[in-house]
Amino acid sequence: MRTLITLVVLIVALFAALFGGTKWSDATWTPKLALDLEGGTQLILAPKTEDNASVSRETIQQAIEVIRQRVDSSGVAEAEITSQGGSNIVVALPGKPSEATLDLVRTSAQMEFRPVLTYADPTPTATDGATADPSDPSATGAPDADATISPDGLATSEPTDGATAENSSASSDAVFSNAVSTGDDAVIRDAAATDDPTAEPSPSASAGTDGSATGPESPSDINYYVTEDVLQRFNELDCTDPKNLTGGDTADPDTALVTCDPTGTIKYILGPVEITGDHISNATSGIGVNSQGVSTGQWVVNLSFDGTGTDEFKTVTTRLQGLQSPQNQFAIVLDGLVISAPSLSPGTIIADGKAEISGSFNRESATTLANQLKFGALPISFDVQSEEQISATLGSEQLEKGLIAGLIGLLLVVIYSLFQYRALGFVTVLSLVIAAVLTYGVITLLSWTQGYRLSLPGVAGLIVAIGITADSFIVYFERIRDELREGRTLVAAVDRGWERARRTILASDAVNFLAAIVLYFLAVGSVRGFAFTLGLTTLLDLLIVFVFTHPVMLLIAKTKFFGSGHPLSGLDPRRLGATGGTRYVGRGRVATGRRDADPEDGGLSTENPLVATTVAGGTIAERRAAARAAAQGTAPHDAASHDTAPTDTPTDGSTPAERTEGND
Repeated sequence: MRTLITLVVLIVALFAALFGGTKWSDATWTPKLALDLEGGTQLILAPKTEDNASVSRETIQQAIEVIRQRVDSSGVAEAEITSQGGSNIVVALPGKPSEATLDLVRTSAQMEFRPVLTYADPTPTATDGATADPSDPSATGAPDADATISPDGLATSEPTDGATAENSSASSDAVFSNAVSTGDDAVIRDAAATDDPTAEPSPSASAGTDGSATGPESPSDINYYVTEDVLQRFNELDCTDPKNLTGGDTADPDTALVTCDPTGTIKYILGPVEITGDHISNATSGIGVNSQGVSTGQWVVNLSFDGTGTDEFKTVTTRLQGLQSPQNQFAIVLDGLVISAPSLSPGTIIADGKAEISGSFNRESATTLANQLKFGALPISFDVQSEEQISATLGSEQLEKGLIAGLIGLLLVVIYSLFQYRALGFVTVLSLVIAAVLTYGVITLLSWTQGYRLSLPGVAGLIVAIGITADSFIVYFERIRDELREGRTLVAAVDRGWERARRTILASDAVNFLAAIVLYFLAVGSVRGFAFTLGLTTLLDLLIVFVFTHPVMLLIAKTKFFGSGHPLSGLDPRRLGATGGTRYVGRGRVATGRRDADPEDGGLSTENPLVATTVAGGTIAERRAAARAAAQGTAPHDAASHDTAPTDTPTDGSTPAERTEGND
């Protein structure tokens, strides 16, 4: 009973949340529909460059990935983003997208190189009212000066061991180094350096003669760029929230930038822009080689700059090589998010504009980073060729047909349940109703909180779920019937049947859920909607069976109608082949009587004792004869000896004759 109350509370809480959302937020009582059922807005974007250079397919694909990152992180689900003729980009957004979402699609993505000032774990940083010192890595949650960032974004006290990274995002264990040997790099210095070790240091560029601040010492000047406002935004930033991963940031290039990496595993404070992506001349991926031309066996990304970029990069590397971690890292920012933040190899000054980014790369991650860099090398803006409302590709008619198909399937399941299980079938019907209510509530809640949209493949997943749910009930009911055939009482059959059915139901739903997960991650487009609803309804099926169907069976087993085996209950022992309570129990033994509710003592009832008759060493025919004799209340007759077969000796010391007389 307590379990059923818990289920009621859960359903009430679910719809109470929806009610509150309709009153004080933008929730609705119906789930949002996807593009194929509702229609939406379609934009056709034509890429263009400043010098009208041709745009490669790889660049178009990278632009699509940038737009998809923006759209998905903004909470819009079931959007379709494709290329048209290998040149234009078609973006179809379901429903009525907000103007902010449309701006994210229209805005061009830019690549920038900014110095890393500090970083921390992605969650908001608790300051307890105190102002953290950004120059102290421990104050912001950043690793200490000797630490590196492992591929999963967590700080470690030891350098990485070269394990393969899943992607290139925030690959802070990567390092810049010279792609081509330029001789003794130690002789290349910053133009501001002095050869006289005894010379007095020049006055700080960030302070005037009266001590007032006039400007930063360098783009890595933490005291200048990390203001109280910047630090507060950094402490409050939560990179685990997808809304903070939309990109499209148009921050002032001369100020600090607070941002995340695209995977939401780390957050950064970055200095001003030092190099823009249009100064990249080329970027490729491949197996690295050392200065002798020998392959290192590790995947690397080779990066080269144009003339202006070469001079700027030399200035940057000259400054960074004298700084401690994390200020010796240089962030590559695409669309306002840090796609990689490699550190500079100690003592390295890159004067020829040719650099190599090495680290925990595999072939896929290295290729991805190279494509991102090439995308930044060709700054693309988009002309909106058309922006129009589109009708649903399938529409309400197809949705109506899908719902009718689901209702027909549900009706067939109900008819079969009532025909096969009679009154017990109403438990199936009621369980399906509860499952439908929960599924509708959960999908509507996800539409409000997560932007989920129901597509026609998703509706198909809901229809398939009817069969999955009904299958669980059939397994349970048939297990109960098996126990009744064994002569147990209904209460004992429900308990024992649940123990046996539970394992089967868990195994079946585990297979369905695993299939849904694999399909969700391997499929693309609207097929993922089918996988999502299939996985969701599988979990709800387990919930219904455990917290509703089984508790209800425990309750009705104690009622007179079901407990006495009424012919209309669906649990009549005679209809199940258990007439007279006689059954074959193995090894030539047949038993009469009924099982008790306690399966621990073998199910023997003290009020109606079990009588077992043994045909020692008998044939199958003799055993069947013994079963018939037991059903008629007489002892089996042995054709060879005409003797009464021995019976089990009871513990009360009575003789076989006394037992026979007592049974008669």
